[in-house]
Amino acid sequence: MAGTNSERILLAEGPAIILMEPQLGENIGMVARAMANFGLAELRLVNPRDGWPSDKARAAAAKADHVIDGTVVFDTLEEAIADLNFVYATTARQRDGFKPVRSPVTAAETLRTKFRSGEKTGILFGREKSGLSNEDVALADEIVTFPVNPAFASLNIAQAVLLMSYEWMKSGMDDVRAVPFDAPEQPPATKDELIGLFDHLEEALEARNYFHPAHKKPRMIENLRAVFSRRAFTAPEIHVVRGIISSLDRFARPGQKAPAAKMLNEVHSTDDDERNA
Repeated sequence: MAGTNSERILLAEGPAIILMEPQLGENIGMVARAMANFGLAELRLVNPRDGWPSDKARAAAAKADHVIDGTVVFDTLEEAIADLNFVYATTARQRDGFKPVRSPVTAAETLRTKFRSGEKTGILFGREKSGLSNEDVALADEIVTFPVNPAFASLNIAQAVLLMSYEWMKSGMDDVRAVPFDAPEQPPATKDELIGLFDHLEEALEARNYFHPAHKKPRMIENLRAVFSRRAFTAPEIHVVRGIISSLDRFARPGQKAPAAKMLNEVHSTDDDERNA
């Protein structure tokens, strides 16, 4: 996929992503990239094994430099979440049952609601090899568990962060700021515009003696209209198709001495059966 686009608004808001004792700089970098893909920017590291900053993390981040540059390192989890109002812990293991367990969709909606109300939130992710300890989970408010294959439930850190970041972005799709890539919706074509297309097409085909033999013309027109009304055209699409028809009226194909209409008449007798089937 392409990298950053300086002409677009850079989304950088939402819950903090907290990595508990991450090991590899490459994993941290891929987390930063996943965050940047879906509009998150605040990365917190608790006691990273190989220290910080990390050239390997920056290289793996694939130009998510704003996330890497803003990363903050803490000695303990308590310090990393001290300023937050609400924290989710991500885990695939069954716990003691004292904390509510939410799906990623529900968790993202909760985080979005709290974000809009001004609360500071975070999502906590565990170590590459061992995940989160019971002590870590105890500091969170609720648990997020991903619906994965029970026999193969392990996700790496970047995958887990990507899933939650995607759900975060999706939870804000009604917010214009969250979807700067949306193309404006095109107006649907009116019935008058669609009938105009039918008339234009039928006139062009009539000029080329397409409707042959004559007694099959009503059925052929019916089939044509069925094809072109199968989906809902937009007004610009109608304009494009009619432009194509108009251009065929004016120009011969490259290399042809005879106009397109004459060429069609010459081959007409060979394809009548196929066209009228």
